Amino acid sequence: MLNFFLQTDQKVENLIVPDSVQKARFTQAVKDLASIDIKDVWQQIAEWVIWTGIKICIALVVFYVGRWLLHKLFRVVEVFLSRRKLELSLRSFALTATRVVGYAALFIVIFNILGFESSAVLAIFASMGLAIGMALSGTLQNFAGGIMILVLRPYRIGDYIEAQNMSGTVADIRLFNTIIHTTDKKTIYIPNNAISTSIINNYSTSTTRRCSWKVSVAYGDDYDQIREAMLNIINRDGRVLKEPAVYVRIDALADSAVVIEARAWVKNEDYWSVYDSVTEAFYKELPQHGANFPFPQLDVHLTKD
Repeated sequence: MLNFFLQTDQKVENLIVPDSVQKARFTQAVKDLASIDIKDVWQQIAEWVIWTGIKICIALVVFYVGRWLLHKLFRVVEVFLSRRKLELSLRSFALTATRVVGYAALFIVIFNILGFESSAVLAIFASMGLAIGMALSGTLQNFAGGIMILVLRPYRIGDYIEAQNMSGTVADIRLFNTIIHTTDKKTIYIPNNAISTSIINNYSTSTTRRCSWKVSVAYGDDYDQIREAMLNIINRDGRVLKEPAVYVRIDALADSAVVIEARAWVKNEDYWSVYDSVTEAFYKELPQHGANFPFPQLDVHLTKD
């Protein structure tokens, strides 16, 4: 224990530098500073500036040439993918990933030209990726969702889907989101993570689709006559498929109306045009066949005491 305290005291004494020693060191530092050749300093500065400027110029040349080469590479990849007849969604995703990797490699080369070590640059990218990954965990989930969409293919570019309370035509599938165009020309961006874990209604997977109409008529109307009129209106439309056959039935006996439902199958692309034209024909022609369209009514009876 005594030796420990003696060693500690000796270390403390060594930290105390006498004033004469400090003055000698300061005098030597002044002499060294005075002996510096200003011309050599300016020459070294000039050499550093010139060499740094040359490296910056080379880096700029490499950047513009590399960007031009990358554009050529992207076109070659796009032509190759199109000739392989890959789906448009997979093609768009692959091109985006190629651009990210290509520009990342170009910037690593530029940093190396500027004098940064490749290992240091990769370490910086790795640390930045870790920090960004922790901060943008939701974005990485969207990226994983995009991968799942491309693998499972619940929809493709050009499909008409309904998801996340939105419906429209898929315009593009990107790394982090899916873009759909609605019927009123709105552009909706849906995160891939949200859409990949939600219920997706894809109307484009089948070549045919069923149209359904519900018509309310008054109690006492001739059902057989109205049913025959509805069958004639639907069947005279050449876009309606013969198989399965058109079907008309009573759907419900409501409080103030008899609800008649008609079903017909059409091609997917003809759905809305057939639906609109038949609905209009029902409204115009069914009253001529004894149909009365009821509306909600409230009877109020007043009694006088």
